[in-house]
Amino acid sequence: MDKFAERLRDDAARIDVTVAPELEARIRASLEATERAAGAPERERKASLPRWWATTLTGAALAAAVIVALNLRPGSTVEPAIESGVPDLAAVDLPRVPLRVEPAVLTSPLEEEYAHLKSDLEKAEKAVREQLDSVF
Repeated sequence: MDKFAERLRDDAARIDVTVAPELEARIRASLEATERAAGAPERERKASLPRWWATTLTGAALAAAVIVALNLRPGSTVEPAIESGVPDLAAVDLPRVPLRVEPAVLTSPLEEEYAHLKSDLEKAEKAVREQLDSVF
């Protein structure tokens, strides 16, 4: 089992992950905002409550608009009462994060470990048979 654990540690050490500077800046800003909110006095937390309600209501309104837009899409028999202001998400240009992936080969270490366990069981079975033969 030690060899298997060592191989897993070696495989984990070979994993190379880089974070784009934009993503790192966004994560850092989010963490700093969370730390500020966690360290804020109680009255500042209460003052931020209306902002929380505003974002909740905005999200609920957007969700309702998306549901209406999906239910009243072209080809539907019901005419839409109003035109929704939902942006076309396919037209939004999102930044692409480069992704470099290498497959992990885990079957050969598992097969080797299985072979070692099988040989250990055979040795134990042989030792038990020898002891039983000597007793009886």
